[in-house]
Amino acid sequence: MGKPDIPDWALELLSQSRIGHLATASATAEPHVIPVCYALVDDALYIMIDEKPKSGRRLLRLRNIEATGRAALVVDRYDEDWTHLAWVLARGPAQIITSNDENHAPVLAVLRSKYPQYRTMSLEDAEMIAFHPDRWSVWRA
Repeated sequence: MGKPDIPDWALELLSQSRIGHLATASATAEPHVIPVCYALVDDALYIMIDEKPKSGRRLLRLRNIEATGRAALVVDRYDEDWTHLAWVLARGPAQIITSNDENHAPVLAVLRSKYPQYRTMSLEDAEMIAFHPDRWSVWRA
């Protein structure tokens, strides 16, 4: 494991950004995009399924990953001065992990460090998405 093979400015954008947009698709190619909190740990991205109110059904993003095993995440920076625009797009295999996975506890600690809101949530048994991009695209003005 190591860091993704992308420029340092793109790694900084991934590390400092507070939100990304996760894209998944159903087995019939129906797209689904949703804003998410995430953490970059080594060369993988992790997204917690937290306690915020949910519909009660299994989340569509999870059903889609179970069906296809793939996802994409885009993190971007917008500025009225378009010379500051930038984005990072990651695509690749994704899976759902539980507290039984060896990475769950250390990644939860990273997520809690990045997002103070997670510190008061009981997430030790929560699922999370483990996303291991095999394709990275980056752009900046």
